[in-house]
Amino acid sequence: MTTENTRPRARTLGIPLDGQPGPFNAITDVSGVDVGYTTLFEGDHIRTGVTAILPRGAAKIGVPCAAASYVFNGNGEMTGRAWVDESGSVNMPIMITNTHAVGAVHEGVIRYACEHHPAIARDWLLPIVGETWDGYLNDMNGLHVRPEHAVQAIEAARSGSLAEGSVGGGTGMNCYGYKGGSGTSSRLVPYGDRTYTVGVFLQSNFGGREELVVAGHPVGRQMLDDNPMRDTDWLTEGAGSVIAVVATDAPLLPLQCRSLAKRIPVGLARTGTSGSHFSGDLFIAFSTANEGALSSRMGTAPGYEQLTFIPWSHMDPFFTAVAQAVEEAVLNSLVANEDMIGRNGHRTPGIPITRLLQLVR
Repeated sequence: MTTENTRPRARTLGIPLDGQPGPFNAITDVSGVDVGYTTLFEGDHIRTGVTAILPRGAAKIGVPCAAASYVFNGNGEMTGRAWVDESGSVNMPIMITNTHAVGAVHEGVIRYACEHHPAIARDWLLPIVGETWDGYLNDMNGLHVRPEHAVQAIEAARSGSLAEGSVGGGTGMNCYGYKGGSGTSSRLVPYGDRTYTVGVFLQSNFGGREELVVAGHPVGRQMLDDNPMRDTDWLTEGAGSVIAVVATDAPLLPLQCRSLAKRIPVGLARTGTSGSHFSGDLFIAFSTANEGALSSRMGTAPGYEQLTFIPWSHMDPFFTAVAQAVEEAVLNSLVANEDMIGRNGHRTPGIPITRLLQLVR
């Protein structure tokens, strides 16, 4: 199993998608944002991993970004959200893994910070770890993700082009009854004489087959065959989860970051889902602008901080960018994949590209 894409992305395939992406069409188009993976693909039962998103890169862990979270459906977990929303900031890596690996990844982030950033570890650490369920393909109860895998993902974080699909935390995930996982996209947003970037990264693990919509076409209704997950008597169609992260270099208030996160469901809905009760849909958004503000360190002298921000009346193009990038990130997570066989011989098909394009065209 390779950790590099071997299939074209949705836009390259000719699927019509709105908006202008950045040069990598990835969350890493936002300057400073790095992404790293640890992928665990072993034997016939381990199909999992860890994804690390570093808002300002490894050198600036501890430097806050304006941030906020949003829960569309709460059948899931993202640790650290309470402090993100209380402080309006994030200064740590954002980690994504499988449901039963949250504790191990949480510990791994603390180990990494204690070794490499002891100044911030001296105060307190509330790592951000989101999860989606990979128990169909992965032996999740085997607890194969360990703290060192989280450390490896952080240390592997880089900018530039990203592998998608069955990599990192997305390794064992399924989406619309096809192989899903890690997906990313970006949009450029002109603003006066500037151009800002909105980037999205998500871990797709949601949706029933008949729900799938691609570029406005309800293709899932015509692709109901070859759906092994539907044949099980212990899975609910559409169950799973999605963790999504929005990054931007546009200067925003924490509440404006929350408004970006609240637009993620708009992009998901464009791919067909209505949001299952059994899906944990948890999101976080941050802005890399205003570096040096929002300090939460104890023992600092009295003073003042300032935030520059886009006026609320000009936020609509950024909302649109989020919806467009989320839609494309989901499709990228699908088309990047091939068939996968995992735990107990369970099989998930990769989405059939030729058939999909025929239905879309």
